[in-house]
Amino acid sequence: MNQSGERTEAVAHLKFARMGPRKLRRVADAIRGKSVKDALVLLQFAGVFAAEPIEKLVRSAVANAENNHDMNADELFISKIMVDGGPGGGFTKRLDPRAQGRANFKRKRLSHVTVVVAERPAAKQARAQKTETKSAARAPARRKAPARKSPTRKKKTAKAGARA
Repeated sequence: MNQSGERTEAVAHLKFARMGPRKLRRVADAIRGKSVKDALVLLQFAGVFAAEPIEKLVRSAVANAENNHDMNADELFISKIMVDGGPGGGFTKRLDPRAQGRANFKRKRLSHVTVVVAERPAAKQARAQKTETKSAARAPARRKAPARKSPTRKKKTAKAGARA
């Protein structure tokens, strides 16, 4: 909360996701710190199975921010995203039959995911807009590639010509 009493962050939780934390962390690391628009585009076109629950969770956090805290959805970014392991396979064990009547246990892991979205501070936003306008105004100067020298061939000397 800031001095005026307004909330600057909105949170959404996903508990007991039926997916291992390592799989979800790959996706979470890719969107951490990005704007919500960029993150949603990245999640939508990521060809990873773990992207779908995280996309739903980000949309939920944005809806929480808009409806509960009167935040502007265009200015939101993902300030925190945490993926923690859920119960370590206590009630989701599966048997894997092995040779000679033996069995191995497969632990089906669960995860808890937390997403926190926040509005960009006004000062950072103004700086970001200034750099965008500067970079857009300044056309990138294309450098010409240095001229390639043709490979030099050794000239035949009189001695070499006489041997041949």
